[in-house]
Amino acid sequence: MVNKINLKDEVNSVGELFQYKRVGTLNNHMLNVLRAEDRTLDFHIHENSDEMFYCIEGEFDIEFEDGLTHLREGDFIIIPKGMKHRPVCKGLVKCLLIETEGTLNKDNTGGTYCE
Repeated sequence: MVNKINLKDEVNSVGELFQYKRVGTLNNHMLNVLRAEDRTLDFHIHENSDEMFYCIEGEFDIEFEDGLTHLREGDFIIIPKGMKHRPVCKGLVKCLLIETEGTLNKDNTGGTYCE
């Protein structure tokens, strides 16, 4: 049977900030939800994968070398592989991240993972 998933329910079930919860797999792409607050990651590049951020609730920025892109609830952005970027979260944000398997890991996110 194929199950539906409610992104708001899934992201609200995450127990801690900065904890990634896999909610699905699409071909070789991971779909993870996350709650984050008051965090700016270091600039980084994903050499082998595009990355998509979908803002479920709240708002945050993605900073690039040439400026910021602001995302609010319902917005998404696809960051092409090889582009230097970093998320900037000042308030509470809940989002969905989509990227190829292995792109996100404890070394480049500073987060933890739950099953």
